[in-house]
This record gives sequence, structure tokens and C-alpha cells, in this order.
Amino acid sequence: MVYALLSFPLGILADKIGLKPVLLAGFAAFAAVYVGMAYATNLYLFLGLFLLYGFYAASTEGISKAWISNITDKKHTATAIGTYTGLQSICTMLASSLTGFIWYRYGATSAFLTTSLATLLVVIYFFTVPSPQTVQVEAA
Repeated sequence: MVYALLSFPLGILADKIGLKPVLLAGFAAFAAVYVGMAYATNLYLFLGLFLLYGFYAASTEGISKAWISNITDKKHTATAIGTYTGLQSICTMLASSLTGFIWYRYGATSAFLTTSLATLLVVIYFFTVPSPQTVQVEAA
């Protein structure tokens, strides 16, 4: 429900302040959710973390595809988004398998903290990389 309610307003916000800040806020929320899940013992905290997870989903799902659309030549947009989605699925499968292994071998806390740390590294990486420029299509 949070994802559905926030997707549109976060899209508007991303159009106003830029895609990168909204995307990074979503990744930061994801990292916070996983740190919280590692240590949460209170039912209300779990509920709050699930709501924050909805914010993460709303601030990354459409925004990442919009970013790809903006940096890709119009005639290659569908290919770029399809490639992104396919690679995202493969990486999700690999990450889930690795997280499952960590969970089985070292416990839930280790799995959540490892995922959070990896996400924070992605956020740091995105802070150091300049925002790509929008592709300008020339009139034929």
C-alpha cells in the first residue's frame, strides 16, 4: 500500500529535484530497513520497517527505469530497459542465493547486515559518480 501511495508523489519529486537524489534516498531506506531487521525485536518496529520498505520500492522501481529512459537514445530505450530488467532479475537471484547461504551459515543478523553494507557501498558509489546527462535527440 505504501508503494502504491508513494510512487506517484515520489515521481513528481524526482522530476523536480532530480532522479539521483530520490533513488539514493530509496537505497538508503533499504539499507536502514535491513539494519533494522537485523536488530528489531518490537512488533511496531517491524511494522515501521515494512512501511519504510514500501518507500524504498516506490523511490527506486520507476525512478531507475526513468533514469535509463533519460540516458538512452530513444530508439534503444526498450532494449535498455529490457536489458536492465533481465540483469536485475539475474542479480536478484544470485543475491538471494548468497544471502540465503549467509543466513544458513551465519544467521539472520549477518545476512541483513551484509545486505545493508552492500547497499551502502552502492550509495557511496553513486555519490562519487556524476549524474549522466539526458540524451538529446536531433531532429531529422
